[in-house]
Amino acid sequence: MTTQQPKIGLIGAGLMGSGIAASLLRNGFPLTILEHAGNQPLDALLQAGAETCARASDLAAQVDILILCVTGTPQVEAVLFQEGGVLEGLRPGTTIIDCSTAIPSSTIKIAEAVQKAGGRFLDAPMTRTPKEAAEGRLNLIVGGDRQVFEACLPVLQGYAENIAYAGKTGSGHQMKLLHNYVSLGFSAVLAEAAACARETGTDPTVFCDILAAGGGGGVVLNRLRPYIESGDVSGFRFSMSNALKDMGYYCTMAQEQGTQGSVALAIKQLFAEAAHAGHDQAPVPELIDHLAGTQKHEA
Repeated sequence: MTTQQPKIGLIGAGLMGSGIAASLLRNGFPLTILEHAGNQPLDALLQAGAETCARASDLAAQVDILILCVTGTPQVEAVLFQEGGVLEGLRPGTTIIDCSTAIPSSTIKIAEAVQKAGGRFLDAPMTRTPKEAAEGRLNLIVGGDRQVFEACLPVLQGYAENIAYAGKTGSGHQMKLLHNYVSLGFSAVLAEAAACARETGTDPTVFCDILAAGGGGGVVLNRLRPYIESGDVSGFRFSMSNALKDMGYYCTMAQEQGTQGSVALAIKQLFAEAAHAGHDQAPVPELIDHLAGTQKHEA
């Protein structure tokens, strides 16, 4: 660690955020984490040198870069604007990096409020899983001023492997929603096919082998395949409720832009049905079970 490195704050040490924290500490960045009931256990991070802070405003007052890794738009807005929130303590020149998945129209308003308070803002949503977060191998899609992006690049490289600059403020969140729509859409199609294959007695390995060799091959199949073949969810630890949230954000963005969204609405409805059937905290691969049960019931 050197005295030249910026002081980093982190709000949201959940499954993804705790991995980001571990990666930053491993790369020598001084780190302070906001205390919150939703955090993962912090013992290992504290042993690695992290400190904690009880109030968001106090945390904002003592760091150079503040990383937000919370669930979505309502949580980002709350942590910034509520009493005792980030904007109360933000120092001029401090950069906020929002790693959440959020509605771009809200992101633009948030960035304006941060800039009015004297701060700088990047939207830098992530892809990949908690495993890659812990390894410092996330993918980031970054929107914001190019000079701010370049100034923060050494910190971003402390927890990400692939970093794409998407353009102006909000572009990162726009591209993240486009990405997640495609990924979750593929997941929904594959889950429905896998459920049908299960009910027709198709061998799961044969099913996956044929898809992999043809038009069904790719990242989504690789993530779902362990569950299709053996019930292993470890490669796709993304909850149905998070999928529903992201699809809702995508549909909001599409509606605001006046673009066609009929397929997206159908996929959103599918995740909503699974969540309301009691699978809200279940990982996305278990959508197969929900669909197989529905098919059986309808039969």
